[in-house]
Amino acid sequence: MRNTYDIIVIGGGHAGIEAAWAAARAGAEVALVTMQREAIGRMSCNPAIGGIGKGQMVREVDALGGLMGLASDAAGIQFRMLNRRKGPAVWAPRAQADRHGYPHVVQELLCRARSLEIIEGSVEQILADEIPSDDLDVSPEIASSSGDCATSTRGPKHRVRGLILADGRRLNARAVIVTTGTFLRALMHCGPQRVEGGRVGEQSAVGLSDSLRSLGFELGRLKTGTPPRVHRDSIDYSQVEVQYGDEFPTPFSAMTDAILQPQVNCWITWTNEEVHVPIRANLHRAPMYSGQIESRGPRYCPSIEDKVVRFADKSRHQVFLEPEGYDNERVYCNGISTSLPGDVQDDMVRRIPGLQQARILQYGYAVEYDFVPTHQTKSSLETKLVSGLFLAGQINGTSGYEEAAGQGIVAGVNAVQFLRDAEPLVLRRDQAYIGVMIDDLVTRPPTEPYRMFTSRAEFRLLLRSDNADERLTPVGRRLRLVDDIRWERFTEREALVDELEQRLGLSRGNARILSQLCGNEEDLAVAARLLGSGPSRPVCSDVLERVLIGVRYRGYVDRQARHVERMSRLESMVIPERLNYARLSGLRAEARERLAAVAPRTLGQASRISGINPADVTVLWVALSGGRRRRRTEDGTVPVA
Repeated sequence: MRNTYDIIVIGGGHAGIEAAWAAARAGAEVALVTMQREAIGRMSCNPAIGGIGKGQMVREVDALGGLMGLASDAAGIQFRMLNRRKGPAVWAPRAQADRHGYPHVVQELLCRARSLEIIEGSVEQILADEIPSDDLDVSPEIASSSGDCATSTRGPKHRVRGLILADGRRLNARAVIVTTGTFLRALMHCGPQRVEGGRVGEQSAVGLSDSLRSLGFELGRLKTGTPPRVHRDSIDYSQVEVQYGDEFPTPFSAMTDAILQPQVNCWITWTNEEVHVPIRANLHRAPMYSGQIESRGPRYCPSIEDKVVRFADKSRHQVFLEPEGYDNERVYCNGISTSLPGDVQDDMVRRIPGLQQARILQYGYAVEYDFVPTHQTKSSLETKLVSGLFLAGQINGTSGYEEAAGQGIVAGVNAVQFLRDAEPLVLRRDQAYIGVMIDDLVTRPPTEPYRMFTSRAEFRLLLRSDNADERLTPVGRRLRLVDDIRWERFTEREALVDELEQRLGLSRGNARILSQLCGNEEDLAVAARLLGSGPSRPVCSDVLERVLIGVRYRGYVDRQARHVERMSRLESMVIPERLNYARLSGLRAEARERLAAVAPRTLGQASRISGINPADVTVLWVALSGGRRRRRTEDGTVPVA
């Protein structure tokens, strides 16, 4: 085994997978350190990928050349396009996956990366050298010691050098990416029982938390939870509602032509007042209510005990029964996440219609873990305290496989950009849901696990699931993540879209008819007949769908594009990294504190920080504009924003 690499990725979860894959594809020598090789890509909670807001991010990861879409298409056992009855801005692909099949596919894909080595071990310490004060890089353009734009001494205090494993091995690298998920000082709760570990049967990472603290990082504490799993043969299927997959499954990846594997059914049932009785009677034994857990859980994915308390007026709550694989006997009870004691879970589950004879194979539990509040992280996902140290996934306060994967691919790319001394990849809010998520994290550091929703994106009609490759595949190509095969397929698809759109422009009658269609299978058939004689190549349904959406929503898309153009002025005003906000006259004390803590990259990002009002933005704009005017007077040039 070697001991020196360009980049080391800590953790083999969904963030670590994408980070290691992206860095290796971009040309770096990468080591992926994981406690167990066979656990790489393991699905800790529900074996499902996608959903509202999340499915769009999976498409974006795929468009950038990532793995999640390919693995989901190969291991999916039920595919559904959610929100089809609503507008295309909120259509979202989702797939139930085979719990054992998904990590197997991921591990096979990772083996194709030539410059990636997988190392088993537990990380005890991150190694970093202190940066001498005279080595701090301060651009001469912002090094003025007087005036409104005087700089502060903020900046990284350390430079990463590698890490030490629990067995004493030292690994050297110029960049390190931490993607530890729920394993940092993790503690599992099931009633009064507490066990160290981030997942059933897997140990906690304790030393790494201490190492981060020693480097000056402030750590917080969050919690997440999981529901019980029941044996599939113990369910009375006559009492539950069947939920079918789509007749024609839509793949996640642009590299997948069709989903050919058979689909399984899922089922729906409901809790009722009888189910809620043992929950209310045993709240004093629930760790969230007994005081055993003090950290906050995800508001948008509450435990069943939380639902019963917070929504006391509701007599029932939906429960999705989702198989964990073709040959897996376990069924995931989505909707009743809990950390109540096992005897209460037995009583509760067996009062649910269809589950009266259920055999619980694994009790639900809660996991408490450390995270790094994101006021300590840049938009590139590099930390502010340690140069070359990047964070991705739940360590940044997010929840979900998809959010982790989106951060992972950005961290992997930016670790390579850091080594090349090149500009980091910072996706804009109008460019990707991944960009929305990271911007939200750094401007509004989460106090509870962050989950992506379409409502978080102000330009969601531009960020549809059908156009992710149009938005991001050229970006992936530029960063060397997109190979020749994917690029050729993309360019052929774009040429066909252009040809169809040009034909529509020449045939206004067809355009009027197509603008009334909704995008279902019947409408796609009508479109194919109308356009069949025009294009020089076969037209796939996904291409037709994109053209239909473009025709029907062109006015709305153009309106959002104009809004983006107006906002681009704020986004183009770059703020010096070490701007001293204490010297800006007219700023409120709260604004100074918030701006100094976040250190926004642009004026647009500053405007989105919690606690910053329009008057603060105006003061900052005047200061930045004035600084540029002074420099232009001195050297006779006009600085670039």
